Amino acid sequence: MATAVGRAETAAARDQTQHPPITVRPMTDGDAANWDKFVRAADGGTFFHLAGWRQVFAEIFRLTPRYLVAERDGKIAGILPLVHQRSWLFGNALISAPFCVEGGPLAADLEVRDALDAAALELLQETGADYLEFRSRTASRPEWQTRRGLYADFSKPITGDEKQNLLAIPRKQRAVVRKALEGTLSGAVERNPDNLFRVYSESVRNLGTPVFPKRYFAALIGAFGSDCDIVTIMDRGQPVAAVMNFYFRDRVMPYYGGGTAAARKNGANDLLYWEVMRQAAARGYRQFDFGRSKANTGAFAFKKNWGFEPSWLEYEYRTRTGASLPEKNPLNPKYSLLIAAWRRLPLPVANMLGPLLIRGLG
Repeated sequence: MATAVGRAETAAARDQTQHPPITVRPMTDGDAANWDKFVRAADGGTFFHLAGWRQVFAEIFRLTPRYLVAERDGKIAGILPLVHQRSWLFGNALISAPFCVEGGPLAADLEVRDALDAAALELLQETGADYLEFRSRTASRPEWQTRRGLYADFSKPITGDEKQNLLAIPRKQRAVVRKALEGTLSGAVERNPDNLFRVYSESVRNLGTPVFPKRYFAALIGAFGSDCDIVTIMDRGQPVAAVMNFYFRDRVMPYYGGGTAAARKNGANDLLYWEVMRQAAARGYRQFDFGRSKANTGAFAFKKNWGFEPSWLEYEYRTRTGASLPEKNPLNPKYSLLIAAWRRLPLPVANMLGPLLIRGLG
């Protein structure tokens, strides 16, 4: 007859078999394929969790990726795409992940998530960063600080029926699109970022925002291949609006977009997003994700005019003792003078200075 101790040892052994220990380690280049396989299968996995961002952060922005892999029984059971981002103007942080809508931990279960959280908090102390930021869709850590009501994502289904997608646009906005379709504008899919950079740089300068270096857009295309493209609207051979799009599962996300002053007059900005929607629907994508916008901004209102309702993002934070969270928000009065001055810069000057600042802003 088995003794109580023997039964306990047997149960412990069985429990150990069912729940092997978790190890958390830095990601290596050799993990990329399995990392992406895990992301594409995981609940909550997004384009922003993909491994390709790691090299882009390091090579284009000279940031320090601290990507973490959680393993159980030799297999990936969780990932966390952390990046150490330091800036004299915008602070010192560990972010998952900068320049991205989302990027919080992906884990097979709560035990794995807790292991990733613990490793991230250790890195917070090791790096001396002021705070740790998880860009989560829904907050799930009651003991952490949470910011709600600042950023919203906009997404809704699309169908394979072009006419139905057009009719789903609110009447007033649909009229603008129809008028643009009748004019001299035309759309094209591109992979060279020249036209995108030309109109995007002018657009963000006019908003008072530093621009990314053009090589950033080329790096994204190189990193993500067919999961990334550019749609450009031309007017008599001249680019007037363009957007870089990301594709993940059944979702298309127009992400980095802008237009010239002319685009606001001839409807090119509106035609741009209709063209992205039309082409993506024809290719079988069934979710149109308008991306993230800050509350009380023009981009926020533009997306609502298209019939999209905001889904508020809940970003989570832990601060180092004695540190506080920065307000990296264009509505922050601290930046009002800088924004006003930036809008007056000649475009070549803004394009030269922008990449020096933007690495700490995303």
